[in-house]
Amino acid sequence: MPWKETCAMDEKVRFIVAYLEAKQSMSDLCASFGISRKTGYEVLARYRAAGYAGLAAGSRAPHSHGRATPPELVGPIVALRQERPRWGPKKLRAELTRRDPGKPWPAASTIGEILDRAGLVAPRRRSRAAGPRRALSVPEQPNALWSTDFKGWFRTRDNRRCDPLTINDGYSRYYLNCTIVPPTTAGVRAAFERVFQEYGLPERMRSDNGPPFSSRGCAGLSRLNVWWIRLGIEIELIDPGQPQQNGRHERAHATLKAETAAPPAASPAAQQARFDAFCWDYNTQRPHEALGQEPPAWHYTPSPRPYPDRLLEPCYDADCEVRRVRSGGEIKWRGGRLFLSECLAGETVGLRELSSGDGLVTFFHHELGVIERTTMRFRSFGPPRPGRPKAEQNGKTVTHVTGP
Repeated sequence: MPWKETCAMDEKVRFIVAYLEAKQSMSDLCASFGISRKTGYEVLARYRAAGYAGLAAGSRAPHSHGRATPPELVGPIVALRQERPRWGPKKLRAELTRRDPGKPWPAASTIGEILDRAGLVAPRRRSRAAGPRRALSVPEQPNALWSTDFKGWFRTRDNRRCDPLTINDGYSRYYLNCTIVPPTTAGVRAAFERVFQEYGLPERMRSDNGPPFSSRGCAGLSRLNVWWIRLGIEIELIDPGQPQQNGRHERAHATLKAETAAPPAASPAAQQARFDAFCWDYNTQRPHEALGQEPPAWHYTPSPRPYPDRLLEPCYDADCEVRRVRSGGEIKWRGGRLFLSECLAGETVGLRELSSGDGLVTFFHHELGVIERTTMRFRSFGPPRPGRPKAEQNGKTVTHVTGP
């Protein structure tokens, strides 16, 4: 026969039943159950107050915690969150410390719990992990890398299209530009000219593969990045369909949309005013985790490379034949015409003979493709992919050339 098991609740019920039968005094009854008279009277009081339901075990948690955050700290935390509803605990703590460094502000995790109890935290949807990332350049100083893109277009409340062009410094996260421009080469170039005149030139420019930043033509060249190359700016294109390779810029876009376009403004002029106010706040007020909870303006300085009056001209080695690209994108080669790209119209390219007998076509130091010796056809390379061997990018190794 198995042992019978009882719980505290069963023992309390048996104690009350025995007490109601009044066969023993309270002292004897408590002694038979192995409890003190104080505990017996406490159980009896709970039964008289709420019946058998009062015998259930209650919470042993204290009514107040000795190390709870004082109300004089909770109030400013909640108030700042209401003032900055999209700032997380780390940014809130950094701003509170900057405003009043003498107070013992709690840790970011505690601030998160305070916001949760106040109903100021919305659950975040989990995102799937991205695939393996390609190695890209990592900026170690301001203006070493700029990133640019169009934030997805939308319509203002007067039904007019709005295309914000954004430019960020990769090191400091500083917003260099957020203006509504036509999504054309001319419109984008005019915006970049203003930024270059104000901040100088970067060393590298990272963008996606869409127009006007790139094209499906020769080596991914567009008129815009041909201009960048002549300014002495290195081009860095992310892989198609891999926006996470420009993740810093995409994350800044998410913040931009939440702060300025949800919902959109009444007109493009009003929307641009929102963009201007956002850039000032983002650059000078908003703490950034990657910068030690300091705003980007504390880490950015203009480039020492000023916007030049004249563009650079390519300089090719003595073993290169130089050809000027005609208005239709063609060059003369061995008595015929060979099409390269209309984006290179008016530019000069260099042709160097390879050990295979093919001709390597370059623009500055960018390899555009090869002229096949047997067919006399130009086979263009794809867009440059930093971090990937040239042979893998273009399907043919082109490093071995004839001559010195």
